[in-house]
Amino acid sequence: MTYLSDLHDSGLPTDWLLERWSMMTLIRRTEEAIAALVESGEVRCPCHLCIGQEAVPAGVSAALDNWDSVWSGHRSHGHYLAKGGPLASLFAETLGKTSGCSGGRGGSMHLTAPEHGFAGSVPIVAAAVSLATGAAFAYRKRGEAHVAVAYFGDGALEEGSVHEAMNLAALYRLPLVLICENNLYSSHLHWSERRANDALHRAGEFHSIPGERVDGNDVLAVYRAAAGAVCRARAGQGPALIECTTFRWRGHVGASHDLDVGVKRREGLTNWLARDPISPVRQELCLRGVDDLQQRARSIDDQITRALEEARRSPDPLPERVTSRVFTRTESCTERTSAGKACAN
Repeated sequence: MTYLSDLHDSGLPTDWLLERWSMMTLIRRTEEAIAALVESGEVRCPCHLCIGQEAVPAGVSAALDNWDSVWSGHRSHGHYLAKGGPLASLFAETLGKTSGCSGGRGGSMHLTAPEHGFAGSVPIVAAAVSLATGAAFAYRKRGEAHVAVAYFGDGALEEGSVHEAMNLAALYRLPLVLICENNLYSSHLHWSERRANDALHRAGEFHSIPGERVDGNDVLAVYRAAAGAVCRARAGQGPALIECTTFRWRGHVGASHDLDVGVKRREGLTNWLARDPISPVRQELCLRGVDDLQQRARSIDDQITRALEEARRSPDPLPERVTSRVFTRTESCTERTSAGKACAN
């Protein structure tokens, strides 16, 4: 296959490939553990899994520095881990524990690890684009050589705020990299049911933002595209858009394989399972004489087990803290009367 040939002739060090394999394996095994927790009922918050899409965060993060910021949406576990987010904090957050990365208050869709450059994830569709654009604007104003990265799905390009953000980023040549994970489905709707054309990488053309489409299951292709876009942004040449075509193996939300949403989805999954993003890297490492991958995989599994047990030992939030960090403004009777509103006694 072409991908395996490209890996072999890439000139990349074996250690680099091993790091990408390890990261993709960590993401895969972690998500499988979360899926099991969802199925058992131990995790009750909504979880959107990225199993099958691991090459995108593994490839993009390899092109970033620690101080570059990453912003994500509802399907963010892989982005968080690839940027260095602590594993135990992820488990604790999904379990609603106080040691969670958001104090157990946000759950799966509200992750953060600012010390590693993972600025945060938000479940509002396309919100990561606006937030990353704001961060990129701040970097430009402060003269910092940082880059902001926004992850979003194919459905987000149907939101007006994305195009408003792209216009602003292009106008001020902001250091912004837009990563569209096109897994072909927005919730349960295939792109052909929502769009007349699937050329999402061209979405920024009106704003003079260059775009590129890559195989999102090819970690090398993702890395090369991301490295070029990051270099361009850091050099003051403005934003870029990368469309990564991929496919989620599980449903829109939850642990199921989402096979009940139509024939097209069922057939697509069968084809994409054969395009496992981890398999070619594993094959190339074996060709290069790395013969301890099973032992390394067991070590990753042990790491996950320890992190999960640590998260389980964390205390639950105290009931009296339910209103902590919740803010409201109560108008006085005088303010309401002056505004012409009725004031109840």
